[in-house]
Amino acid sequence: MAGLHRVALALALTTCLAAGACEDESPPPEGEAVAVPSGRTVHLLDVITNAPGTEGATARFRFVVPGLKQDEDWAEDMQVLCDTYAMPRIAGMVPAPQQIVVSLADRALPFGEAAPEAVQFFEAYRVKDGSCMWEMF
Repeated sequence: MAGLHRVALALALTTCLAAGACEDESPPPEGEAVAVPSGRTVHLLDVITNAPGTEGATARFRFVVPGLKQDEDWAEDMQVLCDTYAMPRIAGMVPAPQQIVVSLADRALPFGEAAPEAVQFFEAYRVKDGSCMWEMF
């Protein structure tokens, strides 16, 4: 039932975003809340594992941060999300991810679609010896 609710919410948000009608009226994220060092709370949107990256198998952990601003520095928080959230969750994934991409957005966005009006941050990490090694995009 919860999964069905999330699908309905995602469809509603997608429709609303496409119409340009919900920039300030979108409901708060419903995904798992994850605390980060900055004190802000990010919400898990989804994990994408079926789209290979530049290094082969890639696990993309996408998060929503309402009120995200373009001039904020999220490097430390994103490293922590990779080390403490993503890394433990890739164990057992087949094929084993060679790269983890952590992304933050100010709203729920469909994967792979351009959204120039959205604030987004992306960081890529190589999986090496059980840890996240930051890579320049």
